Amino acid sequence: MEAKSFTVWDYVVFAALFVISSGIGVFFAIKERKKATSREFLVGGRQMSFGPVALSLTASFMSAVTVLGAPSEVYRFGASFMLFFIAYALVIILTSELFVPVFYRSGITSTYEYLQLRFNKPVRYAATVIYIVQTILYTGVVVYAPALALNQVTGFDLWGSVFATGIVCTFYCTLGGLKAVVWTDTFQMIVMIVGFLTVLIQGSAHAGGLHNVIEQSTNGSRLNIFDFDVDPLRRHTFWTISVGGTFTWLGIYGVNQSTIQRCISCKTEKHAKLALYFNLLGLWIILVCAVFSGLIMYSHFKDCDPWTSGIISAPDQLMPYFVMEIFSTMPGLPGLFVACAFSGTLSTVAASINALATVTFEDFVKSCFPHLSDKLSTWISKGLCLLFGVLCTSMAVAASLMGGVVQAALSIHGMCGGPMLGLFSLGILFPFVNWKGALGGLLTGITLSFWVAIGAFVYPAPDSKTWPLPLSTDHCVPSNVTESVPTELPSRPPIADTWYSLSYLYYSTVGCLGCIAAGIIISFITGHQSSKDIQPLLIRPVCNLFCFWSEKYKRLCWCGVQHDGGMEQENLENGSSWKQGAESVLQNGLRQENLVRIPGHDPKDKSYSNMAFEKITHF
Repeated sequence: MEAKSFTVWDYVVFAALFVISSGIGVFFAIKERKKATSREFLVGGRQMSFGPVALSLTASFMSAVTVLGAPSEVYRFGASFMLFFIAYALVIILTSELFVPVFYRSGITSTYEYLQLRFNKPVRYAATVIYIVQTILYTGVVVYAPALALNQVTGFDLWGSVFATGIVCTFYCTLGGLKAVVWTDTFQMIVMIVGFLTVLIQGSAHAGGLHNVIEQSTNGSRLNIFDFDVDPLRRHTFWTISVGGTFTWLGIYGVNQSTIQRCISCKTEKHAKLALYFNLLGLWIILVCAVFSGLIMYSHFKDCDPWTSGIISAPDQLMPYFVMEIFSTMPGLPGLFVACAFSGTLSTVAASINALATVTFEDFVKSCFPHLSDKLSTWISKGLCLLFGVLCTSMAVAASLMGGVVQAALSIHGMCGGPMLGLFSLGILFPFVNWKGALGGLLTGITLSFWVAIGAFVYPAPDSKTWPLPLSTDHCVPSNVTESVPTELPSRPPIADTWYSLSYLYYSTVGCLGCIAAGIIISFITGHQSSKDIQPLLIRPVCNLFCFWSEKYKRLCWCGVQHDGGMEQENLENGSSWKQGAESVLQNGLRQENLVRIPGHDPKDKSYSNMAFEKITHF
């Protein structure tokens, strides 16, 4: 395939994205230079409003993986991708009502600090290491995959775009910290929506209107959304997307440092929840844009599929190829779409770098050197941003082996995020689970999810489970593409057509449920956690919904931990719940300073404020 070339105006539009993003970092570096503390740098002083945080959350997780990969998924497999609408809603509700209140009220900076408060240091360090590996791998996919797709379709320099992405993200993260990341994400989110809208408007015009797109998509079986087949080996069904997608995205949202870090940067818990719910609206908008882009693309290529015919070499190149065709006579607009794709990349990479720097500083540096000055802490935080910027950019080289961008990205999150979700669920939902059960459950979940994912990589699922919907090449102009000789598949063990063929969206489910089951069993074998060693703020009374009629059953479910609404508020106001004896402190591996980490409760607002936290820590 001969790559179409960018014009000068395309490069101007694209360059403007990088210049503005870098400028935001410089602005906050100058504006916040007198507030040189690691807390200001890493969590924005805990005084952010819900608006920019909501846009930042949407931009960070709706990356170039979504901009390039989701339309391609819809083009090949149909609009069942729209069922993520359900998964996103469930994820946001569970995150805002189950996980965020626990993390916010415990006054943590690193999500994994919770694990030390609830269990002990080894559990915290194990989870931190897994998170660092997961995030670096994922960021490699996010950087490399769109750069490769755009290079092969537009002639845009591959390594130039990879290194430009890494350098710019590292630059504004290192200079401006979390505030620069959040406000740059806000700008990039606007660019993403404008880029999608230009594709939707021009693509619909080329297809003869939205009515024609719907009609042709229906004729091509692209609108058969609800497939209730319960077969877990099918790649996309109602159950794999709504159930498996919920587990996968809950691992990304509910317990991921990048998400929680921005939620706890909000000035009140109410702002943190509002940020998540407004972010849900953003997720839905991007999802609808991606699905309709895929349907418009199908309408355009229904008689000549560029992937099957060999015009492009990978499905991830479909969207860039489509854009170059419909905007071929409109200089600057292809550059706008490329800016849209790279806005997603920049926002995701920047959030990853900032989150990696935060967990490394909080979980390792501060544990080893607890008495660092504010100035030195800030410089170390900046140095960590620089280090992880280099590592994430370097990891992009390995991403070429990981296949389609959507499946690769969600597989990585499923392999690591599922067991991590199970670990935090053990801590929050099961008061009787001890640190041995937590650590054993985490290792079990990681083993199961990596086993199925690596097995699927070595022995791909049968075509009958993953084959795309019909694609036509009847009206294609004959090309000089040579037919590749199919390679002889290696002999497959029986497990390859069952366990290894599990839908990639279930990797997280396997890891999470495996972790929870193993954690509960190990805890009962080794002796369950004593109720007197558990802080009420570190668990969430979900069972109260089912045992509301009986205080006796509530206490039974919570293993004796007093966790009703009145007791919780009383503990928050007088801090008594965190005043433990020396024996409990040693058992849980906590520093004495952690025992007074109680954000304040505002009875009038019925929310929790970071202002109170700041006053306590500076008392």
